Amino acid sequence: MFKIGSVEIKGKVVLAPMAGVTSLAYRKFLKPFGVALSVTEIVSSSGLVYGNDRTIDYIKTDDSEGPIAIQLFDSDPQKIVESMKVVIDSGVKFDFFDINLGCPVPKVTQAGAGSSLLKDSEKLYEFMKVVVENSPKPVTAKIRLGWDEKSINVFDNVKALEKAGVAMIGIHARTAKQLYEGEPNYELIRNLRDSMNVPLVVSGNIFSVEDAINALEITHADAVMVARGSLGNPFLVRQIDHYFKTGEKLPSPSLKENIEYLLEFTDLLIEEKGEERAIRILRGLAPKFLNGYPKMKHYKNLIAQNIVTKKDLVNILQSIDC
Repeated sequence: MFKIGSVEIKGKVVLAPMAGVTSLAYRKFLKPFGVALSVTEIVSSSGLVYGNDRTIDYIKTDDSEGPIAIQLFDSDPQKIVESMKVVIDSGVKFDFFDINLGCPVPKVTQAGAGSSLLKDSEKLYEFMKVVVENSPKPVTAKIRLGWDEKSINVFDNVKALEKAGVAMIGIHARTAKQLYEGEPNYELIRNLRDSMNVPLVVSGNIFSVEDAINALEITHADAVMVARGSLGNPFLVRQIDHYFKTGEKLPSPSLKENIEYLLEFTDLLIEEKGEERAIRILRGLAPKFLNGYPKMKHYKNLIAQNIVTKKDLVNILQSIDC
């Protein structure tokens, strides 16, 4: 357990923001597995300020999912401040603003946002000082080790963020240039939490309980941020949460159990987005629930290529012998 500002975070698992994935339905689905803090999809501050309807959808929250952070990004701190007012005026319930300083995607960095802001620690401080001083909620930030392997400045950036007044820092243990390739390097932030004044959350290839244990042992962080590891494997969150609360390692779910989780998520996604749009999303996500089980390639292909309705998905899943 740790605190971000005055809010208690009662666990070791933070659900990472994933574009196109961590909408309200996914966050509601994962919460009961042991998510201690959720973060929305990355939200464009400019989109909020200019009233883009799709962008407004990204900030919808639910009473059942707190604590929750709304993640914003922009190259202009004043634009972020303006968008905060839009969020407040919308009436959605949330606990923190999280500023994305770690997104490595070229269309974000080329616009001067995301991890491009990590190149100069002094400019990062000035940027975040404006954001924090004008925020009506505690501000957290997500960064990377640096821009590339020749500019690992994570320690300077952590100091800059703390000086600016952020309430928690998340670090993805890769550089921006790595994107999501190669191995995360937790050794570069060994014992980092010991020299920090605010909570630290770390991420990068958290695909098992052992990965989470390793990341926390090396960095002494307060929690891990689970991203791609949860896709098709929601029980990973429960395994990590349960281990750090009891010391017990839970076995992985059976194929039948994972199919039941998929159907539960399907209903939530359809409720949020409507059947047609939800099924389009599920063509990519649903096959992941069959990963790791033998003789599933045929069924994964059927789902990815053939489902048009929920009934199509159910029929394929019911044909699996489990």
